[in-house]
Amino acid sequence: MQCVINRRAQFSASHRYWLSELDEQENRLKFGDCTRFPGHGHNYVLYVSLLGEIDSYGMVENLSTVKRVIKEEITSQLDYCYLNDVWEEFQDSLPTTENLARVIWQRLAPHLPLVNIQLFEHPQLWADYQGNAMKATLTIQTHFSAAHRLALPELTLEQNSEIYGKCARIHGHGHNYHLEVSVTGEIDPRTGMLVDLGILQQVVKDYVVEPFDHTFLNKDIPYFAQVVPTAENIALYIAQLLQTPIQQLGAELDKVKLIESPNNSCEIYCRHLPQPPESLASRQPILVGTR
Repeated sequence: MQCVINRRAQFSASHRYWLSELDEQENRLKFGDCTRFPGHGHNYVLYVSLLGEIDSYGMVENLSTVKRVIKEEITSQLDYCYLNDVWEEFQDSLPTTENLARVIWQRLAPHLPLVNIQLFEHPQLWADYQGNAMKATLTIQTHFSAAHRLALPELTLEQNSEIYGKCARIHGHGHNYHLEVSVTGEIDPRTGMLVDLGILQQVVKDYVVEPFDHTFLNKDIPYFAQVVPTAENIALYIAQLLQTPIQQLGAELDKVKLIESPNNSCEIYCRHLPQPPESLASRQPILVGTR
């Protein structure tokens, strides 16, 4: 019987985004505040996932061994270090979240049966790497607040209440939605990035957060005049909105997760998502400034 086990580890380290072939203005334009000397730090959280058969001792791997390997190969070398200098892999490539996850995999793979490396730079930014050459997944988290009412327009209040309960009440109700957007792509061997993080964050802000935040979805977002704004439908619509602009960044939309409340969330897996309707594909974002 195969099983996946996960081991958590932590380290604190600093890094700086700076390419020697670019001048100061070009670096600032490309990397923003991340170019500041002498760098900035993060409290990284690392999840190492292992796949294997459950042995006669009831284990996939002895966790004491796993803990020792992670410490020797990763955390003891990275903790309280400047990532740009600590490993040779970062002499010619920047230690971005996704690139660091990739290199951690390479250093652990000879010792452990890896199935996934997940690295959190902070709670709203993390990367997953599964040993697929230069391909990785990057996830950002954001939030917006909105109200909605769950009701089909052709049904009576009583009929809608039977289906949606209190959510059918005519004045609606609100949520603080948390949104996770995951994109997948090839890590650039020089910048260490699979996508420009600042532009990705701006796209999500322009296409989703600004239009949705502090609205009554049923009335303020035309799409939901006829479509019931359940968490599932909202997540699907967000995926359709983001699909084309993320492709234009050179990445692929991998997953949209919408957390409506601590008890209710949904996920849309987007790799086989149909192309959005023309009305969505050509929609222009609300511009709110640049990085």
